[in-house]
Amino acid sequence: MEPLRYKVIKTPAQYNQYCNQLEELVMVKKKTKHHQDAIELLQLLIEKWDEAHNTFADADPIQVLRYLMNEHGLKSVDISKTFDISPSLVSDILHYRRSLSKEIIRKLAAHFSVSQELFNRPYPLKEKERVKA
Repeated sequence: MEPLRYKVIKTPAQYNQYCNQLEELVMVKKKTKHHQDAIELLQLLIEKWDEAHNTFADADPIQVLRYLMNEHGLKSVDISKTFDISPSLVSDILHYRRSLSKEIIRKLAAHFSVSQELFNRPYPLKEKERVKA
């Protein structure tokens, strides 16, 4: 019998390793059945770890996004390039001036291997500042 390639995540180091492996697999252009199976299994293991160790219940979607960006060492320019959205839109989102679109929510959830529900909750936007003439 073959040893298992992936096991239940028990340490933060193992969690980070699996997240990195998942990112590499997602970037593969021509995915085989083996790639797809590995992606699905890693997503399940990472989600199970997240459910047990991350409490985002009180965090709004932007706080979650900032946390995930920090955990993955990403800056707003990285988000802009990765999701092919303008830097000004990323800035507006991170400063509560614009809300997350359904498309961006789907991309964020897939990229960070988290549930879309983390980003699909209501949160207050800042009032637009009036320009004084």
